[in-house]
Amino acid sequence: MDITSILEEYKKGTLSLEAAQAALAEKDSSHTAQTADLGFAHIDLARQERCGFPEVVYCAGKTVEQSVTILTLLMKKYDNIIGTRASKEVYERLLPDFPDVQYDDLARMVYQRKDTTIVNGDRTIAVVTAGTSDIPVSEEAALTAEIMGNKVMRIYDVGVAGIHRLLSRADDIRKANVVIVVAGMEGALASVVGGLVSQPVIAVPTSIGYGANFHGLSALLAMLNSCAAGVSVVNIDNGFGAGRLADILNRMR
Repeated sequence: MDITSILEEYKKGTLSLEAAQAALAEKDSSHTAQTADLGFAHIDLARQERCGFPEVVYCAGKTVEQSVTILTLLMKKYDNIIGTRASKEVYERLLPDFPDVQYDDLARMVYQRKDTTIVNGDRTIAVVTAGTSDIPVSEEAALTAEIMGNKVMRIYDVGVAGIHRLLSRADDIRKANVVIVVAGMEGALASVVGGLVSQPVIAVPTSIGYGANFHGLSALLAMLNSCAAGVSVVNIDNGFGAGRLADILNRMR
């Protein structure tokens, strides 16, 4: 019995409070048991059941051996797995055992995508990018959303320095269900897009820019202070976070 069924049975009165508590405790215990202790990492093997997608591995800061060990465990259990900020060496080490594994140089992402089902029907996520230099972060967002089962429309190099480029694609952007906007420099694109659409906008500041960009801080602060309603902001260069949030919103709307 899943958690929803337990609560429904309790609400109907067919399950006592004590029985419901015991069932929930057992459910929680089974989740706790679904953890793989590798010594250097405790891998969450119940995240897909709880959150809708398996644990995603952030490879930066880990050794190649650690990343490969974690990803091997996850790829054996799940069809679709993501490793972000991964080196090409991680991919090369995985390939002999996992022929479906792929590597994207721009996004620095290693991933397995056996299940290519589009779970959200005709709903599309638009990834709108200010400049070509922002594409690596945009691709991390776009690939994340695609691997999680979404249709993605990429619209690149439409920054505010040539705003006619953005306006020429405004109708396409409005057709999307969720919009991700990726921009460095002063980060103005998110506010402009937010003023053109009724959909939720997820702003991603990037570290692209000259000195006073402060490695993305200027874009981050500009996006946080956006006067356009409906704009949320993720961390600097966090394409994965934007892709995951867009996936969640796309399933809800």
